[in-house]
Amino acid sequence: MNDWTEDVLGAGFDARTLHLPGGAEATLIRYAPDDGPGVGRPPVLYVHGFTDYFFQRHLAEAAAGRGYPFYAVDLRGHGRSMDAWTTAGRDANMINRLELYAQDLDAAAAVIAADGHTGLVLLGHSTGGLITSMYANARPDRVTALVLNSPWFDLQGSWSDRTLVTQAVYVLGRVSPRLVVSRLGEGYGRALHVANGGEWEYDLRWKPYAGFPVRAGWLAAIRRGHRAVGRGLSVRCPVLVCTSGRSGSDAGEVAEQLGTDVVLDVAHMHARAPRLGQTVEIAVIEGGAHDLALSPKPAREKYLSTVLDWLDAKV
Repeated sequence: MNDWTEDVLGAGFDARTLHLPGGAEATLIRYAPDDGPGVGRPPVLYVHGFTDYFFQRHLAEAAAGRGYPFYAVDLRGHGRSMDAWTTAGRDANMINRLELYAQDLDAAAAVIAADGHTGLVLLGHSTGGLITSMYANARPDRVTALVLNSPWFDLQGSWSDRTLVTQAVYVLGRVSPRLVVSRLGEGYGRALHVANGGEWEYDLRWKPYAGFPVRAGWLAAIRRGHRAVGRGLSVRCPVLVCTSGRSGSDAGEVAEQLGTDVVLDVAHMHARAPRLGQTVEIAVIEGGAHDLALSPKPAREKYLSTVLDWLDAKV
């Protein structure tokens, strides 16, 4: 039985539900144009960040245009997978252990293999960059290459602030995991959206301007992931880490919100990238936004060509 149905993105995109242990669900999206790539080059699997989901159709088109079959996954509790999660009484985007996402990626990889593809390129953005790094470390024989788009490797702020926050959320994550400890700024999300003059149209139910609440249990899980990266991973496959040229402020002007990383600290990415494995390259995209694929056109095109050229050379 073919479980694929037309995706919300419309013609050329299919989706199917991934049934996971414990009753959770994720959603796999496939770009399947009539003249798209067949079996040959390894497929690309895109993994989004926090308060996010897959809607970047131009990313799928660019990868397929180079011959890479393209897939994306909306993780449990995110985007297309959110209704099943919240109906079960869970908080949107909430998880207490990042390792559980390995179930989502295992299920996605199994379907992709059943489609006739071999190998797997993981493309992770922000929190998805942390998740895919941990997955590539845990599944060394499954991942052909790892590409990271502004990966989240550490908290913003000084060392002392990060240490105090970490100690606090470790305690709160155990005793009150659903406690809201922070919220995201709205500036970046507003600047991106077409309703405010941005280039991108996306579902504000799944990606609200101010994001979803940051809860203690979730942030404790993130900090454990950060600690693992800080100590060093042993990712065997080649890794490309792409970042903006500099960090900025979410409260700044639109040009700053779209031309710098106003969500994360670029310096943290550069400092921790070499700890992922032995074959790590860093590419700086000047004028890039936090999601480099949503940058203004010159930086966006530079990012896409950088990633695809690198894949051509490595895989």
